[in-house]
Amino acid sequence: MSIDDKQEYVAAEAAAPRWVGIVVIALAIVSLAALGTGWSASNHSKELAQSLTTAQQQEKQQEEVLSQRLAKAEDTNAQLQGELSIVTDKMKLTQGELTRARAQANKIKEEDAKQLADLQNNVNGELATKAGVDDVNKLGTDVNGVKSDLESTKNSLNMTRGEFGTLIAKNHDEVEELRRLGERDYYEFTIDKKDQRQKVGDLMIELRGVNPKKNVYTIAMYIDDARYEKKNRSVNEPIYFFSRGTRAPMELTVNQVGKDKIAGYLSVPKSASNTHAQASGN
Repeated sequence: MSIDDKQEYVAAEAAAPRWVGIVVIALAIVSLAALGTGWSASNHSKELAQSLTTAQQQEKQQEEVLSQRLAKAEDTNAQLQGELSIVTDKMKLTQGELTRARAQANKIKEEDAKQLADLQNNVNGELATKAGVDDVNKLGTDVNGVKSDLESTKNSLNMTRGEFGTLIAKNHDEVEELRRLGERDYYEFTIDKKDQRQKVGDLMIELRGVNPKKNVYTIAMYIDDARYEKKNRSVNEPIYFFSRGTRAPMELTVNQVGKDKIAGYLSVPKSASNTHAQASGN
């Protein structure tokens, strides 16, 4: 090998490390870029994981809230169904009592008509069989008495009848006529103070309010340890109700309304009066 060839060989060997350096630098740059990209991707991944965790927590909270609302709605629905069942049962009971009361009222009407017919037949029979003058005179007196009774009964029957067939008195005189019929017991009353209970028969009545201009009133009645409020009831409008152990209705009627004052009567079936009297005696 000549000297020139050796120099060229040495120059070539000396130039080789520069390319290696460039390659190393390029690889270093690529490595740094990859490292930066990996770090950025790692941070982005952490942010996504944190966002996913937050979303899952929020979804879980919403599910708990929805579950609580659903449970509350189910409780409310159960309560409403229970109340509806109670109201339905009470309505069935009230309708049954109303049917029985109407049947009793029809029976009372039929008995009244039968008694009047029997009375008239008896009078006609006695007039036909009596021949003596004295007997006729005596019978005339009896007939006059019977006519008076019939007239009184006729006047009573001309009174307005309520829903259950009972005669409605509008004043003290008509109450007395009803007493003479002897079918029911009557308790007249006057309440001249608001918010104070007063005993009428076996019933407690409390005056809650009056409107004399409109002839309406509001009362509270205490029956069998229960309180019932009747609002804006009109004068001469009977209030029917049942007490424990009675089949026929009781009737409360107010005939007069004044300033903080009402007056009327309580009508009670004979059977109910006897029952209460026996209960009091025991």
